[in-house]
Amino acid sequence: MSIEQILVLAIVQGLTEFLPVSSSGHLILIPAFSNWDDQGIATDVMVHVGSLFAVLVYFWRDVLKLLGGCFDILRGQVTPNSRMATYIALATIPALAFGALLKYSGASTALRGIEVVAYGAIFFGILMYVADRVGLRLKRMEDMTLGPAMLIGVAQAIALIPGTSRSGITITVARFLGFRRGEAARFSFLLGIPAIAAAGLFTALDAIQTNQGIPPDALWAAFFTFFAALAAIAFLMALVRRTSFLVFVIYRIALGLVLLAMLYDWFPNHLPSLAG
Repeated sequence: MSIEQILVLAIVQGLTEFLPVSSSGHLILIPAFSNWDDQGIATDVMVHVGSLFAVLVYFWRDVLKLLGGCFDILRGQVTPNSRMATYIALATIPALAFGALLKYSGASTALRGIEVVAYGAIFFGILMYVADRVGLRLKRMEDMTLGPAMLIGVAQAIALIPGTSRSGITITVARFLGFRRGEAARFSFLLGIPAIAAAGLFTALDAIQTNQGIPPDALWAAFFTFFAALAAIAFLMALVRRTSFLVFVIYRIALGLVLLAMLYDWFPNHLPSLAG
């Protein structure tokens, strides 16, 4: 890949991974709107790993508490930290299982389509709006129990479909379950740590088994992604304390409609076509 493609991938992934607009969907759009070849699933996963390190840095206090909770589990102690670590571990299982299903069935490649991104952006954008508008939102992360954690975990699994947005759908479900915006975002980011780490590990193991190795370009993209992702997390956490997710809802719906218009040539004299 050229340095331009590496930087674009890093910026797009870093900004969209934690903003509820679907990072995987935007990564698919990059080759569609440029002359670059599709960067491939391996590179997509590695830039997600760059995002993972941004989460570890930004939420280092929460990460240390979770690590302490893991040691509490090993010692047989039940503490708030051990409960949270257990919830996150169990809630990660649906994403791992669904990810394996998509990978070994070949569906993960089949889903890398602009039409999937378009419909996902619109549908889950509308769902986000509804979740953000209805009912009371008073719960904090300390109020998390196994049931809600597993529901959010199932939502994270669905986010493997491009256009859904991992942060978007997990925050949406958390909002439906009564959690405050900031607390919903915080749990979403922490829940993503083991899932993203597992995806990176599987990619590395595949590279070793096939003697292909991880492309150096993918590693550079992951490096630059870290900085963009760190900025995106700080921006979103500051934003959710002050306002709703409406701006992201509008963006998702507008993006989906524009993509559909380009796919189906609704305005042939005004928009380029993505058909064929």
